[in-house]
Amino acid sequence: MTDHTSSPWHRATAGLLLVLATLWAYLVWNAPIDRVQGVVQKILYVHPPTAFAMYLGFVLTGVGGALYLWRGDARYDRFAASSAEVGVLFAVLMLLSGPIWAKGTWGKWWSWDLRLTLTLVQFMVYVAYLLLRSFTEGSERAARFAAVYGIIGVVLIPLNYFAIDLAAGRSIHPENLGEGSLGEGMRAPFWAGVATALAAFGYLLVRRVEVGALRAECAHREAHAALGAEQ
Repeated sequence: MTDHTSSPWHRATAGLLLVLATLWAYLVWNAPIDRVQGVVQKILYVHPPTAFAMYLGFVLTGVGGALYLWRGDARYDRFAASSAEVGVLFAVLMLLSGPIWAKGTWGKWWSWDLRLTLTLVQFMVYVAYLLLRSFTEGSERAARFAAVYGIIGVVLIPLNYFAIDLAAGRSIHPENLGEGSLGEGMRAPFWAGVATALAAFGYLLVRRVEVGALRAECAHREAHAALGAEQ
């Protein structure tokens, strides 16, 4: 059986994540505390970065699905499923970190704001994708359906991102970050957070793809052994 435990991608992503996470923790610890929001404002260095990682996961799900439909290679199907799993993980982190900030700022954990509602819908769409994969594992027809599902799901990403603009002033969610949105001392920890989240995404994706490859290899060996026994 192929050894996937010490692949170059694994070592590279693990090392990069360690360096960036250490830098991020140092910068967040030394970042200034907002005079209005207090320490809860430091959720800024966690919440948007996890959203970016979530978006990346769902984009790659669509890319993997498109490549699978084009090439018919099961590796692209496994890549799409792996990307969705890691994307859902970061969606959970985003949905957990957001209410912490909301409680400290709005005085309540949740609001059926357009951005929040679309984020929850997007999360449920990809949870449904994973459930579909788990109930129909090994089916080529299900893989093709999941590929189309993942491609269509990408449409939710710009819809979610621009939800505040679509709400036309009726959203209570903070606006998307723009030029000058970050105050003094906030830029470095924020972008370090983004880099760390993306590095964590990369590390987890590599590991999940490796697990998928091992499972496929085991399934192939078992099928080959069963065929040999019948003969």
